[in-house]
Amino acid sequence: MQFVIPCLLGLEGPIAEELREMEALDVRAENGRVLFSGDAHILARVNIGSRFAERVQILVGAFPANTFEELFQGTKSLPWEEWLPCEDAFPVKGYSINSALFSVSDCQAIIKKAVVERLKSRYRLEWFPETGPVHQIQFSIMKDQVSLLIDTSGYGLHKRGYRLQAAGAPLKETLAAAICHVSRLRPYHTLYDPMCGSGTIAIEGALMAMHIAPGLNRPFSAERWENLDPSVWRTERERARDLEKRDCDFFAFASDIDGDVLDIARANAQRAGVADRIEFFRADVRDFTHRTERGTVICNPPYGERLLDISAAEELYYRFKCMYPSEMCHHDIFTRELFS
Repeated sequence: MQFVIPCLLGLEGPIAEELREMEALDVRAENGRVLFSGDAHILARVNIGSRFAERVQILVGAFPANTFEELFQGTKSLPWEEWLPCEDAFPVKGYSINSALFSVSDCQAIIKKAVVERLKSRYRLEWFPETGPVHQIQFSIMKDQVSLLIDTSGYGLHKRGYRLQAAGAPLKETLAAAICHVSRLRPYHTLYDPMCGSGTIAIEGALMAMHIAPGLNRPFSAERWENLDPSVWRTERERARDLEKRDCDFFAFASDIDGDVLDIARANAQRAGVADRIEFFRADVRDFTHRTERGTVICNPPYGERLLDISAAEELYYRFKCMYPSEMCHHDIFTRELFS
């Protein structure tokens, strides 16, 4: 099977790296997505274990199309019956960019009709109830090149299941994990987040340090498909648990000026199973001090759009720069390794 992972621009490299570590085949990074091959075990393994991917999609087929007739015939020629049982639901959604077929609603209707016609000829049926598990069909048309995919994840992989509540302007879990990755966070590090909000960076750092699979405790759309053996998911969850390293030295200190969001952060860490590795406490970032000789600071400060206004954000950045004048301070993400 061939798969596609859509991703945030810039995360193609980290995703390709973790796919190779998971023993995926034919890994190829492109702008905004990563392609790879594998069997049902790889499908389940990536869903359960990927820290940076947004979702995992099966690539059913790809072809050029400049007209609606080409779109219809190209879609109809693909082996949809291999993935769509006659009673299962198969809604269609997608997008078109820089293509002759620019009407998304028309493309959506034509792809749906083409899939139905294909299934009619294979199942000898005239009507499909679509009462079974969902197989979300996703299309992308870029520069007249059509890709047709089936989503296996369900809701996005950034939804790990531990963050039932969030503070204002929450950071996506996948992005938080990526920041920890590019900050070279290690199992023996001490992590500081002096603007922790709902605790996402500290939690993702703890999960990464202890090799805890982020999707271990959440369901996936493909788990309900009859053409995928349920034992595959059990095997891959057991494999993920065997890879955990809970005896590492990682610890995090996470603080925020808002006591209410700290309560949310503690609850999130508890659900994630890493509460014993993070100390949450109330503090103003202007009073930030480190408690250990060495440590890594990773935080997501407000930048004057979703939180604070521009002047307040600039004043906060100025104070932080005065504390650490040699610091690398990006537009909205700030990372630093102390005393390295």
